[in-house]
Amino acid sequence: MSREHERNAGEPQAPAAPGDSTAADRSTALGDSAAPGDSAAPGDSVAADGSAAPGDRAAPGGSAASHDSAASRRRGAKLEDALLDAAWDVLLEHGYHGFTFEAVATRAGTSRPVLYRRWPHRDALLLATLTRYWRPIALPDTGNLRDDAIGFLRNADADRAGMITLMSVQLVDYFQDTGTSLGELRDTLLPPGHPTAFETIVARAVRRGELPDVPRPPRVLNLPLDLLRHDLFMTMRPVPDEAIEEIVDDVWLPLLRAPGTA
Repeated sequence: MSREHERNAGEPQAPAAPGDSTAADRSTALGDSAAPGDSAAPGDSVAADGSAAPGDRAAPGGSAASHDSAASRRRGAKLEDALLDAAWDVLLEHGYHGFTFEAVATRAGTSRPVLYRRWPHRDALLLATLTRYWRPIALPDTGNLRDDAIGFLRNADADRAGMITLMSVQLVDYFQDTGTSLGELRDTLLPPGHPTAFETIVARAVRRGELPDVPRPPRVLNLPLDLLRHDLFMTMRPVPDEAIEEIVDDVWLPLLRAPGTA
């Protein structure tokens, strides 16, 4: 044994600091550790260092990072949620023009095949992303027609102001490229076969005896939300509370109760 080797062998090794880990373990991308009990379909995983899931593995002799990261994977629904969160961030920052598989994969810290396994093309990924963030608006049940209507419009104003801005600014290229209208996109995101919020509100009022049980055109029933949406588009900011009350008190309720509206 050489003297240099003897010196090195005799030097004490510094212990690792508590909590030190590999780069893969420290990754804040999609592959941080899954909670105990998480499960997934085979092949639906992505390594923390961005290496491909089973089926997309590198040839033998690749770096050990992909093997070290096997313990730090997200799978199944947790993985899909994280992918869609990354897609949402890309859409907000770069709009439809910059909404590419490459950009989303980079933001997510994964590979494009992981995305393609779930969404075969960009618009499928876009619709999945919007669906995740197009949350149902809370529909209050106050026992009163006016309060139900105003409460729902307030909830819609708080929840949809940001989405309206996104659709009118960041999705302009999508509407132009696909020929899809905002109304068509909205209908795609809404669950099919369900009554609208204001159809539900009016049906409750009829059961309580606040309104007569007569047919009403959908345009009349849904007018408050149409007017709120118009104001959101025109101002690109939340609608003031007094304007919400005007929509209900000065326009909608008189129209519902006016003769000849049925």
